[in-house]
Amino acid sequence: MLRIKGCHFITRQPYFKFSTSQVVLSKLRLALIGQSTFAAEVYKLLKNKGHNVVGVFTIPDKGSREDPLATVARADQTPVYKVKAWRKGEQALKEIVDQYKEVGAELNVLPFCSQFIPMDVINFPKLKTICYHPSILPRHRGVSAISWTLIHGDKEAGFSVFWADEGLDTGPILLQQKCAVEPNDTVDTLYSRFLYPCGIKAMAEAVDMVADGTAPKIVQPTEGASFEPSLRKKELQKIDWGKDAVEIHNFIRGLDSSPGAWSLLNGEEVKFFGSKLWESAKPEGTQIAVDGMQQPGIVHSDGILLWGSDGKMVNIERLSVNGRMISASQFGKSRYESDALQLTEEEQNMIIILNSIWKSILSIEVNNTTDFFSSGAGSMDVVRLVEEIKEKLQIKLQNEDVFMAPVFLEFCETVVKKARGASDKKELTYNAVKIEANNINLTFPNQLFINNHFVNSESGKTIDCMNPSDESVLCKVQCASEKDVDDAVEAARNAFYDGEWSKISNRERGVLMNRLADLMDNHKEELATIESLDSGAVYTLALKTHIGMSVETWRYFAGWTDKLHGSTIPISHARPNRNLTFTRREPIGVCGLITPWNYPLMMLSWKMAPCLAAGNTVVIKPSEQSPLTALKFAELSVRAGFPPGVINVLPGKGASVIWTWRVLLGLFITSMLH
Repeated sequence: MLRIKGCHFITRQPYFKFSTSQVVLSKLRLALIGQSTFAAEVYKLLKNKGHNVVGVFTIPDKGSREDPLATVARADQTPVYKVKAWRKGEQALKEIVDQYKEVGAELNVLPFCSQFIPMDVINFPKLKTICYHPSILPRHRGVSAISWTLIHGDKEAGFSVFWADEGLDTGPILLQQKCAVEPNDTVDTLYSRFLYPCGIKAMAEAVDMVADGTAPKIVQPTEGASFEPSLRKKELQKIDWGKDAVEIHNFIRGLDSSPGAWSLLNGEEVKFFGSKLWESAKPEGTQIAVDGMQQPGIVHSDGILLWGSDGKMVNIERLSVNGRMISASQFGKSRYESDALQLTEEEQNMIIILNSIWKSILSIEVNNTTDFFSSGAGSMDVVRLVEEIKEKLQIKLQNEDVFMAPVFLEFCETVVKKARGASDKKELTYNAVKIEANNINLTFPNQLFINNHFVNSESGKTIDCMNPSDESVLCKVQCASEKDVDDAVEAARNAFYDGEWSKISNRERGVLMNRLADLMDNHKEELATIESLDSGAVYTLALKTHIGMSVETWRYFAGWTDKLHGSTIPISHARPNRNLTFTRREPIGVCGLITPWNYPLMMLSWKMAPCLAAGNTVVIKPSEQSPLTALKFAELSVRAGFPPGVINVLPGKGASVIWTWRVLLGLFITSMLH
C-alpha cells in the first residue's frame, strides 16, 4: 500500500496487456453525466489530459443559478444538455436518449450524479459507463454512503470507481482508494480532506486506464455487502437517546453538516452540529430538558453536554434553531444585539468585494438581508466562499463562520471583526482577590486554571498564601487534587491533538507568545507587586529582573517558533531509485512542569516558553509558597488569545498533587531535554 499526500492506494497485481487497438493510441470521446463542483473539476482534469468531452449532461438551473459543471463546460463551448429527468416512471424518455446518442461518446463518465440513468444510456457507448461512489463497495451502497460510513463508526472510509450495471452500486470495481476515519470527522471534513480531492484524481486515472486498456473489472464480493436507505426522511434524522455516547456521537457527525441530526430541547426542535466525546469532568451550567434522554442536558461555556445510555457524555458545539445557526452555549439566552460597526474606508471597500463574491456565487443581487442558504447555496458554495475571501482579502475563515452568520450584514460584521483581529473569545470570569498595595489596586485569581477556565478544586481544599514579610495570610488558593490533575492533562492532551493549537502555524504561535509578552510588559508593575507580596522579593528587583527577564524570555522564544528547521543528510542512492534522508522537528505532547518558590514567574517562563515555542502544551504546578504570579499569568494568557488547554496551572501541595503517569511521562521527557 502506498501513501501519497494522505491518500491510500490499493495497488493491483501488476500485469502486462498489449494491444494495437485505436483505444490505446488515442484519447477518448467522453460524455460527462453529473453535477456539482466535483463533476466540474473532473471535467477540467479530463480536458487537461487531452480527452474529448463531446457532451455534458447535467441538471437544470436552480432559479438563476447554473450548475458549476454547466458553467465550465459552456465556457469551453462544450455542448451542454440540462436534463430534468431521463425517464418517466420506468420508461426512458426517447427524446432525451436520442439527444444523448447523437454526441457519439465512447465512454460515459458519472463523477457525481443524482439522477437515475436508463440502461439504454449506460450500455450505449462501446466502452460502457464508469461511476464514482463514496464508499468502499460493496459496503454502504446507496445515496447516503458517507453518512452511513460515519454512523456505523467505520475506521476506514474511501471511494470506488465501478462499472455501472442494472443494479444500485453493484457493478464490477475498477479501482478503490481508502483513508483512515478520524474520531471527529464529519461528512464535510471527510469529503473535503479525502473523498473530494483524491476522488477527482481517481476519476481521471480511471478514464486513462480505460483508454489504455488496463482497466480491470473485479466482481464485487457478496461478503460485507450492505445497503442503507437515504437519510432525507426526517424520521431517520432523529437522535435515539437510547444508544450509547459513541453511537450518538457517530450519528450526529454522520449528518453534519447536512441534513443535521435533530431532537427536542425544552420542547423546541433543534439540529445538532460539532459533536465530540466529552472525557473531562461534568461542568457547571444550566439544565435543559432533552426529549427521550434519561437526564437533563447542561448548557455550559463550551456547548451543550448530553448523555448516552451508558452514562458517558457527548458535547455539542453548534445548534440550528429555526434555521439559524448559533453557538450551543448560547441556547436559551436572548440573542446578543451588538452596536453597528463603524467602518473605515478600507473596510467599506472590503464590503464591496464581499458583495461581489456573494453575487458571483448566488447569481442574484445581494443586499443586507440576503440569506446565503435561503438563496440556494450549498456546502460546496461555502467552500468556494471561504476560498475566494482568502484569495481576495487574505482573511482566513472557517466553514462554521458562514453557518453562524448566513445573512449578508451579519457575515460582513464577522469578516470585519476577523480582519481587525477580533475573535469569539468568551469573557473571562473568576473569583477575584482584590488587594491594594504599592499604590496599585491588585486583582488576581485564586482558583485552578484548567482549559482556559478558573475553577475550584474537585476536593474543595484550599491552602493559605502567606506574605513572608509579616506572615499574614494574603488569600486562600484552591489546592489541586489527583482528579484535577487528570482533568488538566486531558485538556492539554485534547489541545495538542485536536484543538486550535494543533492547527495553527508555528508563526501564529509566535504571534501569540509576543502578544503575551506585551501584556506581561503592560502589567509589569502589577506582576512585580504581586511577586513582592507573594515571594518576598524586593519590588525594584522584581520589576527589573523577575518580570523584565521573563518578558525577554517570552520574546526570545517567540522568535524561535518559525525557525525549528530540520536537516537533510546526503546518502548513497539505491539505484535505480533516488533516496532522501531528512529530519523534521516535532513537538512531543503534554509537558509537566514544577517550579520552586524563588523567582516564580521567571522560572515559569524559562520552562514554559520553549515548550510552547515547540508546539507542546503544558500543565504546571507552581510552588505552594508563591503561586499568585502564575495565576495572574494564566489570566493574561487567555487575554492574549491562547486556545483552551494549552496552558494549565495547578497550585497545591507537592504531596497532595499526585502526578499521574501521563504527566510523569511529560516530566521525564522534559528532564531529558535539559
